[in-house]
Parts: sequence; C-alpha cells; structure tokens
Amino acid sequence: MSSTPIDYEPLRGRQLALAAVVLSLANFMVVLDTTITNVALPTISGNLGVSTTEGTWVITAYAVAEAITVPLTDWLSRQFGRVRLFMMSLVAFVVFSICCGLSRSLGALVLFRVLQGIAGGPLIPLSSTLMLAVFPKNKSNIALALWGMMTVVAPIFGPILGGLISDDWSWPWVFYINIGFGIFVWLGARRVMTAHESPVQRSRIDGVGLGLLVCFVTAFQIMIDKGRELDWFDSPVIVGCAIVSAISLTLFIIWELTDAAPAIDLSVFKSRTWLASTLSLSLMFGIFFGNIVLTPLWLQQQMGYTATWAGYATAPMGILAVLSSPVIGRLLPRIDARRMVTFGMLVLAGSFFMRAHLTTDSGYANVAIPMFVLGAGIPACIICLTSLGVSDLPPNKVASGAGLQNFIRIMSMAVGASLTQTYWEHMSQYDRAELAAVMDPTRVRTAIAALGDSLHGAADPAAVLSRMVDQQAVMLATNDFYALATILMLGCIAVVWFIKRPKGPLKTVAH
Repeated sequence: MSSTPIDYEPLRGRQLALAAVVLSLANFMVVLDTTITNVALPTISGNLGVSTTEGTWVITAYAVAEAITVPLTDWLSRQFGRVRLFMMSLVAFVVFSICCGLSRSLGALVLFRVLQGIAGGPLIPLSSTLMLAVFPKNKSNIALALWGMMTVVAPIFGPILGGLISDDWSWPWVFYINIGFGIFVWLGARRVMTAHESPVQRSRIDGVGLGLLVCFVTAFQIMIDKGRELDWFDSPVIVGCAIVSAISLTLFIIWELTDAAPAIDLSVFKSRTWLASTLSLSLMFGIFFGNIVLTPLWLQQQMGYTATWAGYATAPMGILAVLSSPVIGRLLPRIDARRMVTFGMLVLAGSFFMRAHLTTDSGYANVAIPMFVLGAGIPACIICLTSLGVSDLPPNKVASGAGLQNFIRIMSMAVGASLTQTYWEHMSQYDRAELAAVMDPTRVRTAIAALGDSLHGAADPAAVLSRMVDQQAVMLATNDFYALATILMLGCIAVVWFIKRPKGPLKTVAH
C-alpha cells in the first residue's frame, strides 16, 4: 500500500487462486470479529461474573482500536512495507485472539481486545490492496468483488457462529476460531505474497495527529456505545465524551491540514466524487448494519428464537451476496456504476419495506425471504462505491482515500448500530404508551378474566396481558424502524448522483 503506484508482475493460475482465498479470508476473519461477540456477550459476561452492561466494553474496546489503526495503514505500510505489515498484523491478531480466549477477568479481556483491534485494523485495507496488486489489471474488478463479498458475508456468519458456540461450546472458542484462519492465511501469504512487498519509506511519526485521532475515536465510540445505556445527554459522562470528541476532531483537522507530513491525508475531501461516494457508502452501511444488529435482537427477545436460529434467519442474505458479487465485478467496467448502486439501494429499500409489514405471527420464512432479497443489493453498493470513491483521485492519493473511506465506513457501523437500538427502544416505549391509552378499561377487565379462565391459575392474567401489549409495541417499533430505513435508503440514492461519472475504466485501490 504505497503512496505511489508500483508495477508488480501479477500472479496467475493456482498462485492467484491461493492468494485470492488467503486475502479474502484475512478480511473475513477481522470483519467477523465485529459481530461474533455480540451474540456471545451474555455468555461471556455471565462466565466472567459481570453484568451484560459491563460486558459491552468487550465490543467497544475492539471497535475503538480497530477504527484508529484503519486510516493509519497507508502510513504504517510506508514504514514497514505492506506485506511485512500484513504478516505482522496477522500474527499479532491471532496471538491476541488466543489471549482473549484465555482471559479470566473482564479487565484482561478488554485489554487484549484493544490489542486485537489494533492488530486487526490494518488487515482490512491491506487485504484489498494486496488483492488488487496480485490480480491482473484487467481482472481487478473481480478482486474487488471477492473482497467486497467477504465484507458482506462476515457480519452474517458472525451471529450464526456466535450462537452455535454459545449454545454448544464454550465462549473462548469465539476467539480461538481465529487460530485456524490465521495459520492458513499466514502459510498461504508467505508462499505467494513475498514478491509483492512495497518499498520502505521512513518518515517521522505525526505524534500530535495520532494522539488527537486516538482521543477523538475513543471519546466518540464511548459516547455512541454507552449513550443508550446512560440516557444520552442527560449523563455527564456522555456530555463529556461529546465535548472531548468535538474538540479533538476540530484540532485534528486543523493539525492534519497544516502539518508537513500528516498521518492522514485529508485533502481527499476536496474531491466531490470521493466525498459523495464515501457519504453514500457510510449512510448505506449504517442502515444496513443497524438491520444486522436489530433483526437477531428482535427475534431472540420477542419471537422466542435461540441465538443459533436467529443467526439462521439472517443467513439467507449471504446466498445472493455471494452469487451476485462476481457478477457485479464483471459488469463494473461496462455499466455506469452509479446505476448499479441505485439498483442495489432500491433492492435494500424493497427488503426493508417487506419487513415493515411483519407481525407477531410471522414465521421463519417471513423473516428469511426479505433477508434473502437484501443480499442482492449489498454487493452492488459496496463494490461500486468503493471503486467510485478513488476513481477521481490522483495515483498518490488513492491509498489515503481508500483508507479514510474504510475508517468512515467502520465508524458509521457503530453509529448505525447504536442509533438503531436507541430508536427501537424509544419507539417501543412510545407505542406501548399509545396502545395503553386507547385500550378500553372494560374490555381490558374482560380480557383479563378470559385469560384467567384459560390459564387456570398457571400465571397472572394481568402480567400475561401486559406481555402481549409489550410484544405488540415492540413489533410496531420494529415496523417503524424498517419503514424509516426504507425512506432513508431511497434518500441515499440522491446522494449517489452527486458522484461524477468516471472517465474511462474505474481506478482501484492498488493502481
């Protein structure tokens, strides 16, 4: 991942196939860790003797550390060489994954999750950069399609694997699962990637910029992750985090724009195409990830699904995602990418609209079919917007633009997940109050009496009726979210058309 384009001999035949598998798995492994612990969190918290609220630091710590190192990957690659950095990050990620599994206290687990996130962050952009470097230039869109497919599929498999491990194994295997992936990726990369090392270009460390970035990301991530739990700006902790993040971000921008050798090149914001692509990708991914978080949560809390079956209900999304990614890669040089993004967002909006009409009587198929449809839209958005984002940048800005785009996308995932849960809980309370307000007291008493007769004293009829009202309120809140998501996704289409149509073939991160 160098700031200047370097021509390497592309791989062919078996070596190219091995490199494609190895680099795709590296991306899959890191992205998987963003969701696999979500489902296992109650089990982890219980085994460590802490509350689920305290246990959320396991997720927050990883997200903060990963978000910090992703945009620094270009600079780190110049210091160590991109293949060497890839191998170092891979080994460190596996080692710290093992340490996470061996942890027997929350403090130790959070510490190793921070280190795991620091190690894993560079693997996301490096996997795409190296993928594009080893593929022939006329097949670079296929490389990007494979990478994008893993970015989509990994969050889907996270809840499934997390549920299976929580239900049938022990929680450390949530982290030990990375050992097998890591060994295979390391052996494969060592065999085929060494010839694609980039030259080392030592430069001074932008300590001030790095420190401000750490302050901003840490404070912002804590605000987003803990805001719902601490009642947002009614909490002095959240107010403090908001102030620190705002000041840190302002100073960071000023410093990076005036420093001679900034850690992150912010000049890419001058490109309208990069800005519109990144904004479109971030909005889309925020809504998409909110859906990924909400669906299993609703199924487990309200519909009686186990963690494993909640994962199975979301899994159909991966079918069309896998099948359509290579197709999108082949069509990318031939069709206006903005049209394909528009198609993808319309598919997403259609999937959300289908779920805006679910009821408490909806079965597995009612949930799985819209998720299946969703899979056809995600690759078109991710692959095309990633390519469009760097299509207008000069060669020496491409790596910086790609790294910064990944950083903003990752931050949008955290924002989307947190705001989705906040909106869902708020609307559940609002809808419950609305339902209670329109209920006829006479009919309520009649219903309680009828329930009492049918339950034969097995349960409190008033409590049963209250739970029924709660369930309907949550269902209405879920419908509200998906209706809003439909509108927001349609609104994202307008942003896409601010992107300039690229002149000639789209540029990619490696070239």
